[in-house]
Amino acid sequence: MTIKVAVVQDAPVFFDKEKTLQKVEAITKQYASDGCQLIVFPESFVPGYPRGFSFGGTIGNRTDKGRQQYTDYYNNSIDLESEDLTRLESLSKKQNIYMVIGVTEKQNTNGSLYCSMLFLSPTNGLLGVHRKIKPTGTERLVWAEAGAESLVTFDTKIGKLGGLICWENYMPLARMSMYQKGVEIYIAPTADSREQWTATMRQIALEGRCFVLGCNQYMTTSMYPTTYKDEVAAQKENFCPGGSVIVSPLGKIIQGPLFDKAGVLVAELDMEDIKRSKLDFDVIGHYARHDLFDFKADGQPEMKKEK
Repeated sequence: MTIKVAVVQDAPVFFDKEKTLQKVEAITKQYASDGCQLIVFPESFVPGYPRGFSFGGTIGNRTDKGRQQYTDYYNNSIDLESEDLTRLESLSKKQNIYMVIGVTEKQNTNGSLYCSMLFLSPTNGLLGVHRKIKPTGTERLVWAEAGAESLVTFDTKIGKLGGLICWENYMPLARMSMYQKGVEIYIAPTADSREQWTATMRQIALEGRCFVLGCNQYMTTSMYPTTYKDEVAAQKENFCPGGSVIVSPLGKIIQGPLFDKAGVLVAELDMEDIKRSKLDFDVIGHYARHDLFDFKADGQPEMKKEK
């Protein structure tokens, strides 16, 4: 089986949920019409990754301005109990395409936000949500952390999907929780624009013997609305140059890495390459040494099989 995928490297309409969703719709329609079966959007694409923001927080002090910025961010975040979800499910269904999209998610049960990755099927709607289990650094000021229930994987018509967000991918046991489920298409939305990130994506592909889709935004300081310009005044203009990449199960780069511009990486994945790659290494099979090592992610759900 061959799967055609699209990895989107673009900028949201920063802190504007409605306009960003319109952009998601336009990009999805374009690449669905090109025959893509899976489209991936970056970390917190809706309503944008708040690079450069402090939200007025220092140890022992918060500012009124920072609290208002958090409120703006909250108000433009995705609510899965609202029309936001219906709209995304309808887009996936009408365009007959699987979607994996990074969003900042708000929940009606509390006032916290989560860095989430939504998995959408054209036939079954929302398959599930991965919420970041460990926000990095000062991300912890605005994003809560999830538990093992968030380590979701899905057996779909186009293959077994799963993945982690940004620096969760540097957590060896979190990666192992994905490998252990037999993930075939490993999705890694990120905000890491370093050249070194490419090496991380290649390592995961080699280690997990899976296709890896690394997806980042392309963002410049001039794209920020005037209201927030002062937050990035000290940053260089090209402060998020991208680095999206598609890697084979043998660690070979298929497309990318894409730097210094917006674009969409498109590739056809030959799923038989996964079997070929396991001749000499299988992290959960003949190379696993189950007699020596025993790993379990307490509370991780079983892989959900799409009907």
